[in-house]
Amino acid sequence: MTVASPAGTASIRAFKVAAHNVVTPDHVHSAQPSDVAAGVPPEVVVEPGTEQELAQVLKIANDSRIAVIPRGGGTKLTWGNPPSRLDAIISTARLTRIIEHAWADLTVSVEAGCTVQKLQEALALHNQRLALDPLWPDRATIGGVLSTNDTGTLRLRFGGLRDLIIGATLALPDGTLASSGGKVVKNVAGYDLPKLATGAFGTLGVITRAVFRLHPLPQNSLHLTILASDLHETQRIILAIQNSKLAHAALQARVWAEAPPEVNILFEGTEAGIAAQRTDLTKLMGTAKMKECSPDVWKVRQELWPLSSGSAMQTGFPTSAIVKISILPSTVALTVQRISQATNPQHFGWRAVLQATGIGWLRLDGQPDAVHEALQGLRTDLEAAGGSLVALEHSEDLAPFDAWGQPGDALPVMRALKQQFDPRGTLNAGRFVGGI
Repeated sequence: MTVASPAGTASIRAFKVAAHNVVTPDHVHSAQPSDVAAGVPPEVVVEPGTEQELAQVLKIANDSRIAVIPRGGGTKLTWGNPPSRLDAIISTARLTRIIEHAWADLTVSVEAGCTVQKLQEALALHNQRLALDPLWPDRATIGGVLSTNDTGTLRLRFGGLRDLIIGATLALPDGTLASSGGKVVKNVAGYDLPKLATGAFGTLGVITRAVFRLHPLPQNSLHLTILASDLHETQRIILAIQNSKLAHAALQARVWAEAPPEVNILFEGTEAGIAAQRTDLTKLMGTAKMKECSPDVWKVRQELWPLSSGSAMQTGFPTSAIVKISILPSTVALTVQRISQATNPQHFGWRAVLQATGIGWLRLDGQPDAVHEALQGLRTDLEAAGGSLVALEHSEDLAPFDAWGQPGDALPVMRALKQQFDPRGTLNAGRFVGGI
């Protein structure tokens, strides 16, 4: 897919010159094929070295009507709708500092371009962690994870990113560096910036730093797989565990079209505490078979992506789509039945990873028209039941499919916020809900 540049050649050239004056020519370069965002190529990539430089470059772009996409590690550039306008990428690749680790207070302040893995390794030196496990932590950056709200399986025990973040600084299109919570530089009265920025897909401002609450690293951990005979037993196992007094840190179901379902559970704590938890779980499960498994079981959702190194799925089908679904935790079995009914096994392959929080990931493989029809049907069913289906990535031969679905009553508020923060539509134009 290609989109004509909204700014003319002269405007792009002038933007490059102005950006050179801010970040030096070494950090402004013409875009390469690897810089394409959701099928749309930009003209230029700028890599500011400080928050102040980033804010200056963003203001220049805004004043010049240059359409911008913020980029961290680039692991989720295909998520959301293709941009309706794109001229420049502003990269946080040089904003990688861990600014302050107040280990005694269990907080950390970190720049947006720092990878999750780098941050976790630094925190581990003090036996602490940021309690999230996003996709591709070795490449995913703090800013990108926040923008896409990619929390992971630990959400069940420690809450989502909006529970973990306590402060944020954003560069706004008018050149303002606005902060809220944590170590405050400049407050924006009336707005909770950390929560607004989380999951906003970079449409309100560019995250430059964040402050998080931390948790101690567990002394020990136990990873178990519970084998289920069918979907109804899978549902029973999940509900029984959730309704028990077990102190599990994570719980997920893996349902492959070609294999029996499995449930994974994680316990963390002291050896004695984990042993007691295992005993209680054994009693609760009765005759269900259990076995210890590798910690890698919590990375299984990465296997849905062909972008994940070494995990490309050889399905034999020409078209693939990966979606994120939101359901009631009590409807896991019903949801999987809906998936099965929408996908004839002779024409489809599918795999799903469903967390006990009600958040899940589904990959469909099949013929283009059949995949499109199945996604439309599943979205209709899930939205009617109060859930949602968000298309994260799909093959180029799939017919146009809105990533977000029905926005509901929140859309007017979201548009008002967009108008307040980014009235010219400079940031991530058209990529978010309702074409924001």
